Amino acid sequence: MSNDSAAPAELLTAETNSKPSFRIRSSSSSKRWQAIVVTGLVLCSLVSLLTTIGIIVMLVVESWGFFADSRIELWKFLTGTKWTVGQTQGSLSYGIWPLLSGTLRITGIAMMISLPMGLISAVYLSEYASKRIRSFLKPTLEILAGIPTVVLGFFAVKFITPYMLEPLGDFKTFNATSAGMAVGILCLPLVTSLAEDALQAVPNRLREGAYGLGSTRLEVTLKVVVPAALSGIISAFLLALARAIGETMVVSLAAGSTPTFTLDPRMPSQTMTGFIVETFKSESVVPGTLSYFSIYAVGTVLFLITFGITLIGQIIRMRYREVYD
Repeated sequence: MSNDSAAPAELLTAETNSKPSFRIRSSSSSKRWQAIVVTGLVLCSLVSLLTTIGIIVMLVVESWGFFADSRIELWKFLTGTKWTVGQTQGSLSYGIWPLLSGTLRITGIAMMISLPMGLISAVYLSEYASKRIRSFLKPTLEILAGIPTVVLGFFAVKFITPYMLEPLGDFKTFNATSAGMAVGILCLPLVTSLAEDALQAVPNRLREGAYGLGSTRLEVTLKVVVPAALSGIISAFLLALARAIGETMVVSLAAGSTPTFTLDPRMPSQTMTGFIVETFKSESVVPGTLSYFSIYAVGTVLFLITFGITLIGQIIRMRYREVYD
C-alpha cells in the first residue's frame, strides 16, 4: 500500500524538478527581437515601394525626352495609325496604335484560349476530378507552367504556323494568331491554378446545403460554387490578361517585327514589348536619340495599361468579394 502511494509522489517530484526544454526570454529581450523583426518587415516594404517609385521616375524622366522633342505632338502619338520610329527610311510617323493594336490582337487571341479552357480545367479539378486524376493533372500543369517562353516562341514558329494555321489559309510565317495561341498556352496554367484555388476556398457547407435542397452536381457548380468564387476567378482572369500584355519573348519570335494597324490575325503584328526589345538591341539606337527615348514612351503606355488592369482588378475584388464566417 505504501509502495503504491510512493510512486505518484516520486513522479510528481520528478516533474517538479525537471527543467523545461526551452528557454523563456525576458520581457526586454522579447521586445528587442520584436523591434528587429518589425524593422525588417518595414525595410522589405520600403524596398518594394522605392522600387516602384524608381520605375515610375525612370519612365517619366526618360519618356520626357521623347515628348519634349519638337517633332512630336502628343495628340498624334495617341491617335496616329502609323509607326516608323527607328526606321532609317521614310518620313517620321509616331502613332502608337499599330503597336497597341498588335498587342491587343495577340492578347485577345490568348485570352480566347486561356480563359475558357483555364476555367473549365479549374472547375473539373476542383469539383469533379478524383484524387488519382488530380495527382496526374496538377504536375502536368506545373510542367506546362515551367516551359521557358523562348521554347513556346519556337513552338509557335515551327509547329503552330506550318502545321496548324497554313493549311487553313494565307497565314504569314510570323503572324498574330500563332503568337496569340502560344501566349494562351503560357497563360493557361496561371488561370487554372488561381481559379482552382478560388473554387477550393468556397466552404463545403454551401455545397452541402445545395445538395440538401436536391441540386445536382452541375447545378451546385454553376449556381453555387462559381458565383461564390467569382472574385477570385475574375482576379485570375485579369492577372492572366496583364501577363499576356507584358509577354515579350513569345511575341518577339512569333509575331514579327512589322507594326501593322489591322484586325487581320494572319498578318505580322509587332507588339509594344516586341518593339522595345527590337529597338533596344539595335546597334543604330544610341542614348539621346528619338528612337532611344521612344522605348521609354512606349514603356510608359504599357505601364499605364497594366496599372489600369491592376486597379480594375482591385475594384472588382472589393465589389464581388464574399466573406464567410
